[in-house]
Amino acid sequence: MWRTFRRSTRPLYALVALALIHCTPTAQQQGPPPPADQVFLGGTVLTVNADNGIAEAVAVTDGRVVFVGRRTTAEQYIGAATQTVDLAGGTMVPGFVDAHSHFPGSGVAAAGVVDLNSPPIGSVQTLADLIEQLAAQAAKEPDGDWVRGIGYDDTLLAEGRHPTRVDLDMVSTTHPVFAMHTSGHLGVVNSMGLAVLGIDETTPDPPGGVIRREEGSNTPNGVLEEKALDEVNVIVADFSITESVAIAQASTDDYLSQGVTTAQSGLTSESLANGLSTLATIGELRVRLVVWPDEVLATSMLDGSVAFEEKDELLSFGAVKLVADGSIQGYTGYLSEPYHVPPEGEDADYRGYPRISAEELAASVLQFHQAGWQIAVHGNGDAAIDDILDAVEAAQTASPRSDARTILIHAQMARDDQLDRMTAIDVTPSFFSLHTYYWGDRHRDIFMGPERAARMSPAASAIQRGLRFSIHTDTPVVPMDPLRLMWSAVNRISTSGAVLGEAQRISPEQALRAVTIDSAWQLFLSEDRGSIEVGKLADFAVLSDNPLNRPETIADIEVLQTWLGAELVYDGPSSQ
Repeated sequence: MWRTFRRSTRPLYALVALALIHCTPTAQQQGPPPPADQVFLGGTVLTVNADNGIAEAVAVTDGRVVFVGRRTTAEQYIGAATQTVDLAGGTMVPGFVDAHSHFPGSGVAAAGVVDLNSPPIGSVQTLADLIEQLAAQAAKEPDGDWVRGIGYDDTLLAEGRHPTRVDLDMVSTTHPVFAMHTSGHLGVVNSMGLAVLGIDETTPDPPGGVIRREEGSNTPNGVLEEKALDEVNVIVADFSITESVAIAQASTDDYLSQGVTTAQSGLTSESLANGLSTLATIGELRVRLVVWPDEVLATSMLDGSVAFEEKDELLSFGAVKLVADGSIQGYTGYLSEPYHVPPEGEDADYRGYPRISAEELAASVLQFHQAGWQIAVHGNGDAAIDDILDAVEAAQTASPRSDARTILIHAQMARDDQLDRMTAIDVTPSFFSLHTYYWGDRHRDIFMGPERAARMSPAASAIQRGLRFSIHTDTPVVPMDPLRLMWSAVNRISTSGAVLGEAQRISPEQALRAVTIDSAWQLFLSEDRGSIEVGKLADFAVLSDNPLNRPETIADIEVLQTWLGAELVYDGPSSQ
């Protein structure tokens, strides 16, 4: 059943850290309070409340916070049965709220999907490496079964190009083979894979997609872009029940080990939603999860032909996810000005392209807006962002709604005038700030050029306008690592060590809010998570150090423990 969103009544935050806070459940409480189930002592508590207050202790009963404040007061909550948790000098923060990723994508290795990432994530540096790793997996699979890999980056391979069907035919001619690009917006299949998909020289490019061809002919070279990739994505994601459970378990372990207590499945088909709902029902979902249905599933939910039951605070259904364009590093992001260096075979005016027309996007946005749904739209290039904002503005004009809180996912190349429009029409961006680290050098030198690259993920410009935002990892595009995400937003340093866009740096306090309370606010969940306050869920991450005190090295801080509803769900590497 579709959830009813409640507008948060909590005040907007101030970005000034206060000294010590002291709050109790009731202002006029007489006598000692009843014993709590747990009391957390012995560390620093970053509450991330409206004042960025810092506390010494937290008390919890029935999985929710009943006290935040001084240690001396918290000790009054300790009874004979109270579990006293010594933070041992660590720093407690709210459990990280994943603003946008694709749970359980980080766990696909558990089903034999090969990691094709290059350093600093993986080990693939040449096409020979890629072929070797896929061939090793092919040797384990029965003939005819798909061999799957994910994460290759053509710009990091020594050859500087995508693999083709000819390359993947060296993996196997008795298996269909699929390798997904790091962006998730392109992929490559071998000759057998093309045959299984029914793609040949007579197959036209689908609207919003491209079937790349061999030079001088119509013969597909195996590389598929955007909507040309849709069918193979469905086929290769057809995992068995056993594989699906293993994937979800591995992904859950991954998220919890990084302090994430609320995860997101950010573009969910009906089959995946059914699987996730089943996992929640049988008790195999061990992290809170927000499901964003794709347009097909959301349409079925809207007309009542499909329904899902939410599972208390464990499983909820959020915004419908639409996709306006592709990926900058895949050359499919839709720009208003040409790419700095055009892709091979394209002229100097190449700007990418939209996945759907502006008219189709506007119609979809209006449909869900009028139905009262929250909407999230993927937009990387500034031309795509123009189309998104036009669609939202038209929908609000036709059917005004207060606090629609439309989310613009990635908003990578958002211009200042577009941030102004977002402020005016109730759009909140979620920045993929790790672009600066993982692709910053190539955005500067290849895709965007120095001036535009310095402005990507413009978080500081958003703050200047009072525009509330989140930051995210887009896992499995890059690893789930909220602390590195914070570090990237604060420092904007690329893998080569270059600073990219110093003017767009934000403070550690602002970055912490962007992965906790502001993420929760974007998802209409800030009433019960995202900060450590009385009445909220006892979802915590315990860190080895205080990220506010060491901005240059936030990425080196370790997650020591993760607590979900006051249950210890991660206790260092030994808990995995």
